[in-house]
Amino acid sequence: MPLQNRVTPLGELIADPARGLVYGNRGCLHDENGRIRRSFAVKRWIACRLEFKDWRRTPLLQPGRFTELFFLDEATAFAAGHRPCALCRRADYDRFVALVGARADEIDERLHAERLGPGSRERRLHRARQRGLPDGAFVLEGGEAWLVLGGELLLWAPSGYAERRPRPDGDVALITPPSLVEVLRTGWRGVVPFLHPSA
Repeated sequence: MPLQNRVTPLGELIADPARGLVYGNRGCLHDENGRIRRSFAVKRWIACRLEFKDWRRTPLLQPGRFTELFFLDEATAFAAGHRPCALCRRADYDRFVALVGARADEIDERLHAERLGPGSRERRLHRARQRGLPDGAFVLEGGEAWLVLGGELLLWAPSGYAERRPRPDGDVALITPPSLVEVLRTGWRGVVPFLHPSA
């Protein structure tokens, strides 16, 4: 049975057999039986390499340890509100903080405010012009997450991008936090896969 540790662009945790290409965490979210009990435990949400220094943790979701999360790709991790890890992705992290112009604690506070509505644990969406969004941003259309790529929108699914359609004009509900959209505008690419091969 798949674990509930796959992350959607909206930051939701779902159970799906597709592992994804990027790893990360946001603290310990599970109980002693491996059941997810909360959506986050800390404001520091990070995206990591799948493999680093031959570190292995088996089984996943050990009691009292952080919850191992998996993302389809880095565009999905950005949409969910995760930033590069300072340990396993040091060069990416250094470049990221230079682009954002702040250090980890300040970035994490800013992203936390952009991910969640004021005083709530509900996902916060932002209004944006569709045509001004960079590749890699995610928008919400018809209740589903769509990746912006060139002149198209690609429908996100746990195992890859399932459908394409032309990118419309007008305002949209932006899923990717605005600070991360600004990073995407620079043409961001790190050491982890930015887009799943299905894109």
